[in-house]
Amino acid sequence: MRGILSLLFVLFSINLAYSQEPVTFTTSVNPISENKYELIITSNIEKDWRLYSQFLIDGGAIPTEFIFKNEPSDSFNLIGKMIESESITKFDPIFQLDQSYFINSNTFKQVIEINSSDISKVYANIMYQACDDSLCIFRESELVFNLDGSSQTIKNEDFSTLIIDDSNPLVFDLKNAELLETYSSDQSISGNNYLDLLILGFLGGLLALLTPCVFPMIPLTVSFFTNKDSNSNSSFNAILYGLFIVLIYLFLSVPFHFLESLDPEILNTISTNAVLNVLFFIIFIIFAFSFFGFYEITIPSSWVNSIDSKSNSIGGFIGIFFMAMTLVLVSFSCTGPILGSLLVGSISSQGGAMQLSVGMLGFGVALALPFTLFALFPNMLNSLPKSGRWMNTFKIILGFLELGFAFKFLSNADLVEHWGLIKREIFIGIWVIISILLSLYMLGTYKFPNESHVVKRSKFNVTLSLIFLCFAIYLSPALLPSGSNSARLLSGFTPPSFYSIYPKANDCPLGFNCFKDFNEGLEFAKEKNKPILLDFTGWACVNCRRIEENVWTDPNVYDLINENFVLISLYVDDRKELKLSDQLDLKYKSGKIKEIRTIGDKSATIQALNFKSASQPYYVLLDPNLKILNSPIQYTSKEVYQNWLEEGLRKFK
Repeated sequence: MRGILSLLFVLFSINLAYSQEPVTFTTSVNPISENKYELIITSNIEKDWRLYSQFLIDGGAIPTEFIFKNEPSDSFNLIGKMIESESITKFDPIFQLDQSYFINSNTFKQVIEINSSDISKVYANIMYQACDDSLCIFRESELVFNLDGSSQTIKNEDFSTLIIDDSNPLVFDLKNAELLETYSSDQSISGNNYLDLLILGFLGGLLALLTPCVFPMIPLTVSFFTNKDSNSNSSFNAILYGLFIVLIYLFLSVPFHFLESLDPEILNTISTNAVLNVLFFIIFIIFAFSFFGFYEITIPSSWVNSIDSKSNSIGGFIGIFFMAMTLVLVSFSCTGPILGSLLVGSISSQGGAMQLSVGMLGFGVALALPFTLFALFPNMLNSLPKSGRWMNTFKIILGFLELGFAFKFLSNADLVEHWGLIKREIFIGIWVIISILLSLYMLGTYKFPNESHVVKRSKFNVTLSLIFLCFAIYLSPALLPSGSNSARLLSGFTPPSFYSIYPKANDCPLGFNCFKDFNEGLEFAKEKNKPILLDFTGWACVNCRRIEENVWTDPNVYDLINENFVLISLYVDDRKELKLSDQLDLKYKSGKIKEIRTIGDKSATIQALNFKSASQPYYVLLDPNLKILNSPIQYTSKEVYQNWLEEGLRKFK
């Protein structure tokens, strides 16, 4: 299950040149009366990009914002609020929650009342975020409205057209700047998702084989084939029987392909919808208690009897098909929860319905294989263990696993809605309790309603008990304030490390001693004679968080950064105002003024002017003399990132 869910985090790194502008704006003016005008902003959005609405929930993208500049201050008044055209509200793969955004184009409209006849133009700033499925940019543009009614296309001026002098504090004297132009192709994440799903589905099928709903069916079914037909026919029919089992399970995924064709994002929407996740939580709780023996969940007997009678009355291929269908229906009470795990995990991954089909294929093959093999080689039946209480024990173990998975779905809803109920330590604590209860069960300390006796303390059961107890001990350090980097086996499965019941030591990732101001970090690097890890990031940057939580948390990477580098994190979307002494105006050759008023303005401008990039995350290694040590890097794997750090450190020394 962890492998299935981890597929959510497989993305590809894309380098976006600063010159690329996915959104452009055209302004126009519609006169309403002698002194009232409707200001219209029309956006042109490139394919596969999204411009976000003014009205967004917390925890997602930065909403679009307008600031009108009255010169003089009483020259005009705003009438009402800025009105935007209808937006799309769907699941956003960048922010992993529903967001309101525009594609292709949209309009914003604002009515103003002019107080002076001397005004011919109105100026405003628009601050906006735009994303595709792999990265986001944050921009600020100046809008110009010509009151004579003429339209004007607004373009973000290239930073190369800025008038730069030696006194500009945002321009660095970089050495080895040619390294900024080189990126290695091996920096992107890749993965064989289909093979992973096939293997996981196959393992799920093997688990289902060991349940009391399926295992006793093997000798019964094999005996039917070997006794009814000649050896040649029985072998062919057994193969056909196994093939039908595979096809039936594969067919279960077909409806999801139709859903995906109607709306490519519907499966992701399903996987992150709070209501559906709570529903999945309840269903898995119900399945878990069924495994514990409190009640039995079965397909209506009329269905099973009807299918079974058809298999007996109809011969040939059709009869064998109904036999396979009977097995699928009879075994549902045991296979249903396993299939549910596969279903929910698959539809939440990037491959969607196709990954579900691959997982179902693996599940069907694992379930069909023993029926086919034992029918072909009936003497192998003697090697099978006898049915008995061990199957019920195995079923209860699956019940505990289903109980643990149930809380993952509740956690998904909690994260999306920001309820604060299932924070990281609470989630892990629940898993610790489940592991301890399972360990005690395997030692025979208690039993469930359907059991006449407690589990025997055999060597095998004691070994399993120790394994589950060791797992609980392994998870326990993550419950402590210092355990944010623990429980790596559940990385990507548990809530993120910052979603914690404990207060943060500082506002730096993983408690690093980082700097939010470049000059302060540079001075510290000179004092300690250490290289700089320059981290261009964003509060709303999802891939930045994934690097921090999945790459920086690796002990080797963490130690490399903590012991050898000065971390400078510059947030390009930070809207906090700079001190007046740090605010400045940059002038373009066209005469346009670029106002640097916020921390985000400053950070984004530093990145654009010096590194010719506007995407995040973006990492650069520098020495204290501003010599670039190696090529910058973006979103990547732990191995590539560690090698990159080590390469920069070698060149520094």
